[in-house]
Parts: sequence; structure tokens; C-alpha cells
Amino acid sequence: MGKPRERRQTGEQDLFRSRLDQIINMKHELVRLAQAIDWPVLEARFGTVYSDGAGMPPLPTRLMAGLAILKHTFNLSDEALCERWVENPYFQYLCGEEFFRHELSFDRSSMTRWRQRMGEERIGALLQESLAVAVKTGAMKPQDTRQVIVDTTVQPKNIMFPTDAKLIHRARERLVRLAKKMGLDLRQTYIRVGKFALIQHQRYAHAKQFKRAGKALRKLKTYLGRTVRDVERQIAGDEQLDAIFKWSLYQAKTVIAQRQRQRGRKIYSLHADEVECIGKGKAHKPYEFGVKVSVATTLNRSKGGQFALHAAALPGNPYDGHTLATVIPDMEKMIGNELSRILADAGYRGHNAPESHKLRVFTSGQKRRLTPAIKRQMRRRSAVEPVIGHLKSEHRMDRNYLAGEQGDAVNAVLAAAGYNFSLLLRWFRQLLCLFAALFLTFQSRPMPQQLA
Repeated sequence: MGKPRERRQTGEQDLFRSRLDQIINMKHELVRLAQAIDWPVLEARFGTVYSDGAGMPPLPTRLMAGLAILKHTFNLSDEALCERWVENPYFQYLCGEEFFRHELSFDRSSMTRWRQRMGEERIGALLQESLAVAVKTGAMKPQDTRQVIVDTTVQPKNIMFPTDAKLIHRARERLVRLAKKMGLDLRQTYIRVGKFALIQHQRYAHAKQFKRAGKALRKLKTYLGRTVRDVERQIAGDEQLDAIFKWSLYQAKTVIAQRQRQRGRKIYSLHADEVECIGKGKAHKPYEFGVKVSVATTLNRSKGGQFALHAAALPGNPYDGHTLATVIPDMEKMIGNELSRILADAGYRGHNAPESHKLRVFTSGQKRRLTPAIKRQMRRRSAVEPVIGHLKSEHRMDRNYLAGEQGDAVNAVLAAAGYNFSLLLRWFRQLLCLFAALFLTFQSRPMPQQLA
């Protein structure tokens, strides 16, 4: 695959079509954002995954990066974004179009493949560019990035709430479906009786009749165990079928064997086996199923708002304090600045920050090394909480639809970038209102009388 043919503003005219810059408001915040973003830098960063070769060239970098920005800035799914892109000239201008298009110039699946090809490291260039635009436009000062607040949250995965009965029932369904696809003639599929046993278990559990619910659960396990043994007998000696059924059989056996309060990894979803059970001590949500995410924001609120400086997925549900060894160097690389102070909650006690930063980390409840100035700053530690709330409710971190561990990492970074770009759009809008107010003030001021 060759390198993408990047778009440049040509200024060409068309007899039958009007240019976008002639039909839209050039003072609109999306237009000003498109003009402020350094597209050649993004093209150079994302272009490293391509090499010169034969084949159809990929889609332009500005188009794909612009779509990623719009998706997480306005909290849109891929399908909804495609629908709005066709009808919104400002979306098309941000993506580098010169003339208004009445149909999509790309396929929806191209967005998925582009995210997978770029990965977390290169997608981070969008977050980095959002901070660069904030500094360039005056929404944030470079020194604002030297003092930060760090916290962790959970990015839930798009899965149903896991219960033993539903997992066992779904494992049997998937195994039976694969067996039919491969042409195996099972002795019994348990489709009808398995569904009835699941309904019975749910009814008994709801009525708190746990002995009867346990009996229905054992029945579901029996159905799945019989199906597993039937499949194993039929594929014995066939290496090709053994490779095809290996993962499904492993999941089925694991689901049967796993127990409550079991140590180590468990399967909570068959289509997303990377999901982890994380408890953050919330009364309304004791357990969440997804991946832990580290979020960092500025200590002091900038002119443009409380910008997110860093976001990273942390698979394996590590202890919060043990994440600073990787988070701090990655954050400094992202912002291009050395951190002078890091504030965190009590969950970071006993942290493993790098030796150069050990005395720069302050946690809630700490008594030593606290000056009156640092005590005042510690009152702002909770400023990271509304940032996390906005990331979840408005920028697609509340339910991750991207597949795999890579999808967890990419979604966290894009959510932080989308949040920053939304602050920049509001900043451009406020500047425009300020300029309009100043203009009206000067217009209404009486002119001085000319000297006789």
C-alpha cells in the first residue's frame, strides 16, 4: 500500500459547484479550528505507518483525522457521523473538502481500519495537537502544564452485565452455532431446554429462591458440558477442526470452571475477553466491567477551560500508585514539558513514581512536606472529577464500542482529544462574541466634534 495523497487547498473554481469557503461562515468555530490545526504535522506523524508500494493509495490523512476529531468532539457513532458529514458543510471543510459533497467520499469501515492501523501511540498525536492549538490560540499557557492532577477511572466496555447463567448459556449457543457451520452433527443442541433453564434461573434468582436457582444453574452447566464433550469426540484427530474449535472450547471450559471469589483472570464476556471487573467503591455501581484509565488535567484552570493533558488505558487493573512509573514519563513526552508538581488522591499512596519525581507527588491525607501553598492547591485536587464526568457523558468514554485492548487504549485517547477540541470550539465562539461586542461598543460611541 502506497502513501496517501494528501489534500492541499488549490483555489480552483468549478462552473457547476460553489466552493465551500464561498457558502459558509468563515468565522464559524469549526472553520477557525480547521485553520488553527497544523495538518502537515499530523500528516507526517500518521504517514509513518505507510510505505511506498503498489496498490490503491489510502484515504487522505486530513479526512481520517478530521473524522476522528468530529466523532469524539460531538459524541457520534460512526454511522451517525457519516450521516451528518453529508449534510454539514462545516464538517466537510474541517476534513479538507473544497467543494460540497452530496455523497460520502469514503466507506464507514475505513474509519475502523484507520484506527486499527494507527494504534494508541500515533492517535496520541491528536491529543498533542489539541494542546498545541490551545497554547497557540491563547486558551492555555505553556506553564499551565507543569502542575497536574492525576486520577483513575473505569472505561466500561459495551457488554451486558455478566452472570454465570447468561455466560454459560451464551457459550453453549456459540459452540452449537460453530458446530453447525462446520457441519458437525451434534447429538443434542439443547436450544429449547437451555433457554427454558435460563428463564427458570432468572425467575428463581429474582424471587430469592436460591436453591431452585442453583439447580437451574447446574442444569445449564450440564448442557454445556455435554455439548463440549460431544464436540471434542467428533473433532478428535482432525487438526484443522481442532484449531477452529480451540478458542471456543477453551472459553466454554473456563466458564464452567470459574467460581465466585476466584483469584486471577476470569471471563466476563465471550466476545470481549479482555474485560476486567473493577470495583471503585461507588455505592450506585459497586463493580464496573471494562478497563482502568488514567486521566491527567491541569491544576489551575486555563483561560479556555480545564484541559485534559493525558489519558491512557491501564490493562490488568493495577494499583493506582503503581501506574505513575509509566504515566509520568508518557505525560512529559506528550506535553513536551517537565512536571513540577503532581497531585493525586489517597489511592496513590505508596506510589512508584520515577526517582526524579518522587518528592513532586502529593497525595490526599499526606502530612509531611506540605507547605501552606501546597495545602491550598490540594483543595483543587477534585477538579479532575468534572473532567472525567465530561469525558464519559459527552465524549464516548462511558461505553467503549471499539474492539480489543487496542480499542480500549484508542478510545481513551480520542475521548480526551475530543474533550479538548470541544473546549477550543467554545473558546473560538467566546472570542467571536467578544470581538462582536467590542465592535458594537465602538460603533455606538459618539464621534468627537470637529474643532472649529
